[in-house]
Amino acid sequence: MDASRYRLEVFRSDEDGGFIALAPDLPGCSAFGETPEEAASELRCAILAWIAAAQCVGNPVPEPSTP
Repeated sequence: MDASRYRLEVFRSDEDGGFIALAPDLPGCSAFGETPEEAASELRCAILAWIAAAQCVGNPVPEPSTP
């Protein structure tokens, strides 16, 4: 599965002192970075891990939503 097919949202978190990236199509899939680029890069790794974990236990993996 190609992690780049999933939509991501990145926003600044003053509370955490960095940036949070979310994959809205994958519940609970998020990552943190000190820059927006770092958060997005970390999220791509998190997406792959999320998909692998879902497949491992037989849960469905949502298709990426269209932009």
